[in-house]
Amino acid sequence: MTGRLVIDYGSDLETEIKAIEAVIEAQTAVCERFPARWLALELLEDGEDLRVRLAGIAGGDRVLAAADQSQDRLRRKYGDTAAVLVPNGRYEWINTLVRESVSQTVPDRPPLSDRIDKALTHRWFGLPIFLASMWVVFKLTVDISAVFLDWVDGLMGGPIARWMAALVGALGLGGTWVESLVVDGVVAGVGGILVFVPVLMALYLALGVLEDSGYMARAAFVMDRLMRRLGLQGKSFLPMLVGFGCTVPAMYATRTLERRRDRVLTGLLVPFMSCGARLPVYVLIAAVFFPRSQGTVVFAMYLLGIIVALALGFILNRTVFRAEAATPLLMELPPYRLPTLRAVWLQMWRRTSAFIRDAGTIILGTSLVVWLLMAIPVGGGRFSDVVVEESAFGAVSSAVAPALSPAGFGSWEATGALITGFVAKEVVVSSMSQVYGVSAGPATAPATSFVADLREIGSSFLQASADTLRAIPSIVGIDLLEDGDDAQPGALLTAVREGFNESSSGHGSLAGLAFMVFVLLYTPCMAAVAAERHELGARWMWVSIVGQTALAWGMAVLVFQVGKLIGFG
Repeated sequence: MTGRLVIDYGSDLETEIKAIEAVIEAQTAVCERFPARWLALELLEDGEDLRVRLAGIAGGDRVLAAADQSQDRLRRKYGDTAAVLVPNGRYEWINTLVRESVSQTVPDRPPLSDRIDKALTHRWFGLPIFLASMWVVFKLTVDISAVFLDWVDGLMGGPIARWMAALVGALGLGGTWVESLVVDGVVAGVGGILVFVPVLMALYLALGVLEDSGYMARAAFVMDRLMRRLGLQGKSFLPMLVGFGCTVPAMYATRTLERRRDRVLTGLLVPFMSCGARLPVYVLIAAVFFPRSQGTVVFAMYLLGIIVALALGFILNRTVFRAEAATPLLMELPPYRLPTLRAVWLQMWRRTSAFIRDAGTIILGTSLVVWLLMAIPVGGGRFSDVVVEESAFGAVSSAVAPALSPAGFGSWEATGALITGFVAKEVVVSSMSQVYGVSAGPATAPATSFVADLREIGSSFLQASADTLRAIPSIVGIDLLEDGDDAQPGALLTAVREGFNESSSGHGSLAGLAFMVFVLLYTPCMAAVAAERHELGARWMWVSIVGQTALAWGMAVLVFQVGKLIGFG
């Protein structure tokens, strides 16, 4: 065709392209459907969809055989796949065209972004830099935002609880089961998880800055090297990266992978990435048992999820999925730029508002169900006037609890919270607020006016803002907060500490660590399970659910039992 642009890929690649073209042109049915040169290039680049379509066309099998032979010859000669060689040939052609067409009046010097990339994407230093940046993110997220966490906790347990109790009383329902439903069910359940909104805002703010600056693309490039050394699919890191926000879109992101084998393998690994819903659980347990190193402990949980995913992928790649080699990751790194306030704010607000919507739907619904089950007596009794352990919720939790005793948290309270976590991980904390009997407010709250409450909210917010600014230097070990500024442990923290110490015979911190490991590794949530079934099929969904739960139990037991042997906790 006159005027058609044809890129010269070099003598070796052109020889193979022409060999495939000759076979294509000899197959009439194939020629009628596809341009010969275009089809040859697509087959060299492992176009799986085209392979499926060709398999159903007369003569397609001969074309596929010719493409496989060409790929083998190129792999033997260059030690790399044609899927890498073809794009590389395009870039070389573009570079040649630019050199012949552009005249430079200043010496050719690598741009600043390239010089920065030499450090950030270095084969030895790139991974430590990435891990260090993630450590700073979690120090900032957990340690700095902790002050606002206490402020929201005081807001929900103080003015909000008083207002809701007053509203119920104004309706003539004070002292009834309705007041218990509103205060101990709705406010305690939803409020227990809304306390962690500042932590999530800080996390999404930090990740937004990294994404908008262009660094996260470099992180994907750095992790691709590590994953390919382990025999994993390079592109798999992109859905896994999405999994740090939410498992559901990460599961759907596996569609970007060409081969079914890669989609299934990546889908099995994505749930091990700590989604934002798990963060409140980590923060709560870390605040209870590791108050001086909360950021480091939370970072360790995220790092453990990555390590488990890589190790499991390494094993599966050499057993169940050993038939095919992984395809390479080809990506163009975006330029560095200063993050814009608008872009970062929009990312942070979109993700945080999704979490708040969950608090108004899934978490609210689950909190009401948990309250109802705790109000239903087992073996007779009066509705809502029952010891929680003797309720329907307590009975189910107590029946399952012995299975978790080897992990150190075999109490019915911790077990019940984990059971509700199958609905959504955010619910674990709200369930703990309910099952440990932590009321949203004091039983005999002092009478205050609405104006006084507003004044209290405003002054405490200003104090929290000032303390947050003073806490920033703590990232580098400089503590500007006086000892007197430290908040006293809240009712929930105290109840969790006592409950875990009792169930683990005094090894509360070790049981708390095992509890976090279990939350990290077991099934994310029902929405993620539904996405997994949609993308991978029912068989792989059940493999994932059973496998994750078994792995979570085994790792939690290992952490607790080995920790006891070495004297930890």
